[in-house]
Amino acid sequence: MRRIRLRVAYDGTAYCGWQVQPEVPTIEGELNQAISRLTKEEIIVIGASRTDAGVHAKGNVAVFDTESTIPADRFAYALNPLLPEDIVVVASDEVEADWHPRHCDTEKTYEYKILNSKFPDPMRRRDTYHVSFDLDLEKMREAAGYLKGEHDFKSFCNVHTQVEDTVRTIYDLEVEKEEELITIRVRGNGFLYNMVRILAGTLIGVGRGAIAPEQIPAILEAKDRQAAGMTVPPQGLRLVKIDYLDEKSK
Repeated sequence: MRRIRLRVAYDGTAYCGWQVQPEVPTIEGELNQAISRLTKEEIIVIGASRTDAGVHAKGNVAVFDTESTIPADRFAYALNPLLPEDIVVVASDEVEADWHPRHCDTEKTYEYKILNSKFPDPMRRRDTYHVSFDLDLEKMREAAGYLKGEHDFKSFCNVHTQVEDTVRTIYDLEVEKEEELITIRVRGNGFLYNMVRILAGTLIGVGRGAIAPEQIPAILEAKDRQAAGMTVPPQGLRLVKIDYLDEKSK
């Protein structure tokens, strides 16, 4: 038995998230179906990040076990013709039999894209969140500084988050603008349910003047979802990459 790792990119618009659900399209479901068809085995992948409905990815990670003799690096080529056009396996390799994509020390990088223009752009409706009012980038960057480091992010997660420990570390949080496109890029050791979308919503609140940058420490201290900004829509969010620290150090 071999364990194969896939790096997967996808446009999440048409899917009800990563995780398999009955009678609705999911990324995991499409991968299971394609790999099972290729290997003639019943395959269930294990994913690194269970992205929500409408969220995109450039570098999510999944593994599966197989008896197939297909060379590990060829799985990407063999699977793509069997997958929908909005899901692409961009790399494949073999890992140790006990390697698990969620049981390793990682750094995850997400981006949230905001189209800051007077009118929406129909060409960007699937991968950006349109904001028509002016945003103060300097204040957004000032607020981002308060969010870096290790904090209890209970104020920045969905109230239905089912974890006991809400402490996470943000290594970097950048706010960049190129023409009308604002990118909020965040890198951390892990993220809570809806955390990046709430971080982005809070920074938008700062940018429009509804929240002062110096209020961020009090919002963190409150440990109350109602203290932070809105949860912005999913289409602006993408999982950029997952770095596995044991491999990064080699």
